[in-house]
Amino acid sequence: QVQLAEFGGGLVQPGGSLKLSCIASGNIFTVDAIDWYRQATGKERELVATITSTGRENYAESVKGRSTISRDNVKNAVYLRINSLKPEDTAVYYCNYPERMAKGHWGQGTQVTVSL
Repeated sequence: QVQLAEFGGGLVQPGGSLKLSCIASGNIFTVDAIDWYRQATGKERELVATITSTGRENYAESVKGRSTISRDNVKNAVYLRINSLKPEDTAVYYCNYPERMAKGHWGQGTQVTVSL
């Protein structure tokens, strides 16, 4: 099973941008869809964005128009850039894929805090 680890979170002012990285332990070209999720304190985990092996992208309405998901099968990485960050974007961000989620496996995530 390909393992994933998330990086790139931090403290950002409203209106700022962040690029999150999801680094795989193996070849992600064997994985079809890879997702970014986030979970704010006291809330359910929500799907933020998905990218398939063919490059098709989907976004949650909450980030559509200000986010870009991308993948690099050579570097075995998936990225999520969010622009115009809002306080409501504050959450722990995770990347994952269906087969791994089905086994209940998640990484530690990366904390994004949007605040003055």
